[in-house]
Amino acid sequence: MIPTSEIRLEHVFDAAPEEVFEAWGDAESLGTWMCPGAEMKSATVEVDFRVGGRFRIVMHDPERDYAQHGEYLEIDAPKRIVFTWVSEWIPTGEAATRVSVTLEPELGGKTRLVLVHDGLPEGDAYVGHPDGWNTILTKLGGALAPRKETQ
Repeated sequence: MIPTSEIRLEHVFDAAPEEVFEAWGDAESLGTWMCPGAEMKSATVEVDFRVGGRFRIVMHDPERDYAQHGEYLEIDAPKRIVFTWVSEWIPTGEAATRVSVTLEPELGGKTRLVLVHDGLPEGDAYVGHPDGWNTILTKLGGALAPRKETQ
């Protein structure tokens, strides 16, 4: 059995929980920010945003594309989303890891997002994932900023 670990990250967004939640369920939105690192600028996304629905995300790097897919296990608007995550970056074959996104309202119309990615095998895949998720969350914050300005 491969030893596994989890990543836990928190990020505060200057947007209401409903706005942050909506960004996670919209393919067009996901395509702009669900791509880690500075080199990746976009992703091609297919989403069936419902419990039991599936998603496919192909992240575009200048060198090549990276595919991820999974299934939505829990959707509780606008508080929580749980989904499986199968990625070629994670050497588990087709075994899925799990991502939980919890949204909590903060003062001033802000949202605290808590992301937990568990079941990650220890080693190189685990080491790179915190940075990947952190850059993704930073890009999500940037994608939410223009929405705030147009309201």
